[in-house]
Amino acid sequence: MQGCIITIDAMGCQKDIAQQIVDGGYDYLLAVKSNQAELYGNIKEVFEYSAREGTLETLEVESDHHKQVDKDHGRLESRECWVRTDLAELDYVDSQGQWPGLTGVAKLSYRRGPGETAQTDTRYYICSYQATAASLPQAGWDHWGIENSLHWVLDVAFDEDRCRVRTGHADQNLAVARHCALKLLKQERTAKVGIKAKRKKAG
Repeated sequence: MQGCIITIDAMGCQKDIAQQIVDGGYDYLLAVKSNQAELYGNIKEVFEYSAREGTLETLEVESDHHKQVDKDHGRLESRECWVRTDLAELDYVDSQGQWPGLTGVAKLSYRRGPGETAQTDTRYYICSYQATAASLPQAGWDHWGIENSLHWVLDVAFDEDRCRVRTGHADQNLAVARHCALKLLKQERTAKVGIKAKRKKAG
């Protein structure tokens, strides 16, 4: 369906994937991590500095900013989003024009708990649509929640984090196999046990 926003984690933050999304008439929201080292570093710099002597002109552009604070089970949760769409900054982020349809960069920050013991996490994104700090976070939070939930289940039920298989495409093949197995286990409703126990029972 055209007009949809496709969210992908850092593994899918690739130029050819972004091109396929744009060519298909969709928009993207791609998480950026150190696997795209230059892009990641440039985005961090844009948010950390309003000017960088010798590399950026003096920028007086304010971030579009949105903050949401909730209280859940007696603990405060703070979610913040900053979006930058200034053309000069985007030219700095993607100086070679390699990311098709790039219209903005975003920073999402999550904080839960009091003082120095608070859990914090920050992520960076690129997007191909006219995002605002108020509208962008929902797509990011939804993907974030799905990703965290999926990774937690894979680690607990399949002990994925301790897998050291790295030869050739073996790690990717095993990841696909685990995802397929997880989908099948979730569809099995007769055994009233958890995913890990279902997996052992199936074995």
